[in-house]
Amino acid sequence: MDTIKSFKGYGKVDEVEEQAFRKKTRKRIIILIVSAILLLIAVVAIVVHKNNKKDDNSKQIPSTAQSIETICSITEYKDSCLSSLSASNITDPETLFIFSLKIAMDSVMNLSSVPQKWSRLTKDPKVQRALKVCETVFDDAMDMLNDSVSSVKLNEPQKILSGPKIDDLKTWLSSSLTDQETCLDALEEMNATFTNDVKLLMKNSTEYTSNSLAIVANILGILGQYNIPIHRKLLSNGEFPEWVGSGDRRLMQEVNPKPDVTVASDGSGDVMTIGEAVKRVPKKSKTRFVIHVKEGVYVETVRMDKSLWNVMMYGDGKSKTIISGSLNFIDGTPTFETATFAVAGRGFIARDIAFKNTAGAAKHQAVAMRSGSDQSVFYRCSFDGFQDTLYAHSNRQFYRECDITGTIDFIFGNAAVVFQSCKIQPRQPLSNQFVTITAQGKKDPNQNSGMSIQKCDLSPLDDLKAPTYLGRPWKEYSTTVIMQSNIAAFLHPLGWIEWVKGVEPASTIFYAEYANTGPGASVAQRVKWAGYKSSITPAQAAQYTVPALIQGDTWLPATAVVFDSTL
Repeated sequence: MDTIKSFKGYGKVDEVEEQAFRKKTRKRIIILIVSAILLLIAVVAIVVHKNNKKDDNSKQIPSTAQSIETICSITEYKDSCLSSLSASNITDPETLFIFSLKIAMDSVMNLSSVPQKWSRLTKDPKVQRALKVCETVFDDAMDMLNDSVSSVKLNEPQKILSGPKIDDLKTWLSSSLTDQETCLDALEEMNATFTNDVKLLMKNSTEYTSNSLAIVANILGILGQYNIPIHRKLLSNGEFPEWVGSGDRRLMQEVNPKPDVTVASDGSGDVMTIGEAVKRVPKKSKTRFVIHVKEGVYVETVRMDKSLWNVMMYGDGKSKTIISGSLNFIDGTPTFETATFAVAGRGFIARDIAFKNTAGAAKHQAVAMRSGSDQSVFYRCSFDGFQDTLYAHSNRQFYRECDITGTIDFIFGNAAVVFQSCKIQPRQPLSNQFVTITAQGKKDPNQNSGMSIQKCDLSPLDDLKAPTYLGRPWKEYSTTVIMQSNIAAFLHPLGWIEWVKGVEPASTIFYAEYANTGPGASVAQRVKWAGYKSSITPAQAAQYTVPALIQGDTWLPATAVVFDSTL
């Protein structure tokens, strides 16, 4: 009231305003009194409830244990989930998820010394090369987990619960699992005698990573059980991820963007090799770095590691700019390292370039391109090889108007990948071999990976006489859908073949065909596997389109590459 009097003395408040102020003050006092009474009643009720619980002989699960039990019930490795989270005193599902991430990251970090340790125990050069693969993929797995932890900040509400955030986390955790599995694949193919020992050492890291993936894959359902409000951000067609600036969008729409480095084998550019150009790429750049590779054949092995972000590399046409190599399995290189060109850094774009591995059918596994680049795009490119031509290893990838040739498993890996309007061309293998177009490697049911071949043309490159199949399931949850594509008459009526001859694949795979055309599209004599669907609904097929499988509607528009977002 002193304040009121002071203002009144200066002519700021009249009698009517003063009465209104007093009335409002009395109302606030009444509200405070009523609130205090209600608070007192609530406190008494809680005390009585607790006392009643103490007197109750029935077993009551503490809230923390109940939260952990709920979280762990949806994981593949419940025991390891319970034991790893029980040390926490956390009830919030989101915070428990973050805690699980840190446990997974620590466990992968513990693997970092394993390859060097085992390398000292063997003199077999092939096994030592496999252990080098392990060293690389463990480092990549660690990076994926680190990105996951860094992306989640408790002091920023609803960061986890946005749709794009969940998609990112599922992708990165799926990739971390794939990286770890790749180590075992390399050791097994090189017949390392201690593969099972390494697998045992990896038990914690793979289970903890799988558990974190299961939690985030089911987080919305878990929060629903706890009646926690769910906020899913819906992206409009005009929105892009934070890392895509308007300048980058304009750059990608140019026919021939101005290069930061020009590669020319004849000496007319800044450098003569692609390797030299790659050395000039800044680390973890958030702006696009453009490399123009002029017409020519570049015989070199190119490695673009995970630190090289947002690189665009374009050539003068897939028949003019050719990157060629010949590393292969028969000569002692693990499949992972046979790639002529390998990229791991996020946001890679390749356009109008051919990637080749010229080792030939007799050399078995020989990769032309290996990509683990998240949100990567390959447009009007060519991938030419025999066995294992294109290794779509991990993360989200999109291929448009590309040519892909090969013999056995020539499109393989565990990326979330969509091929649109591509020419997929099986070719004649060795005399005793059959041809399989795909070999998808999904290992965990919660991985958001899978292979979608949409609106493509599947026809032979040459006089193909060997039995030819759409693919074979490489892992327990292999996922491949061929839809709205033209399939020529080359295809074996069964359509698909087992990984191990005579052994039906697990019922957990998902293989399907939808609305294909051409003489090879008839499903009348297809395999009768439990996990194969000769027909699916439009709603099911829609789950393997660009928006659903690779969330491409949120990032592909920025690349200016044409894509179909619907069936």
